[in-house]
Amino acid sequence: MIDIGNNPDLARLAPAGHYIALRIGFAFPLEEINALPRQWTDYYRQTGLMPYDPVLRWVYSHEGVTRWSALQSDDPKRILEQARRFGLRYGAVATTADAKGGLRSYGIFLRGDREFSDSELRVIEGLVMQLHEEKAPPSNLTSAELEVLGMVKNGLRLKQIAHQIGVTEGAIKQRLKNARLKLGAATGTQAATLASDFGLI
Repeated sequence: MIDIGNNPDLARLAPAGHYIALRIGFAFPLEEINALPRQWTDYYRQTGLMPYDPVLRWVYSHEGVTRWSALQSDDPKRILEQARRFGLRYGAVATTADAKGGLRSYGIFLRGDREFSDSELRVIEGLVMQLHEEKAPPSNLTSAELEVLGMVKNGLRLKQIAHQIGVTEGAIKQRLKNARLKLGAATGTQAATLASDFGLI
């Protein structure tokens, strides 16, 4: 598993900052890592640039990797030019998605000194793909475990779940424990939230 929090290789690859969004559902990622300069993110948010960002348009219509310089012709608001004023002169973006329109992940990587090389683009693409796969939902949850998680998500108590399904409360606790372990969750509520985020329930 990649530790992207304080990764010195990533700091060398993208010394001006990076942003990674993993397994984006309807609107929000399951996890995000924002190491972009605060001045840029504040300016970006305050000026409402997101709907016009050519990088994000590319992310949601492609898979693979590209340099920011390849996106300049599709930038009527000159967002990439504005980023240069914050030292973000060169950028690369990589995106990947599950088959058949599943969850998507992407990463934006920035430098102030030079364009990204072809070999660095391959590293960036591989990193995003690996992180996307590492955050994939488990495929070994049983239908009984998913049923219990769905009921927990809907606010039912264990006793109510047991009564509705027609099994003992102990059996419900075991199903919930199994689901928690498979999802890497600390509590049943967290497991239900994760299953929901993954689109499993």
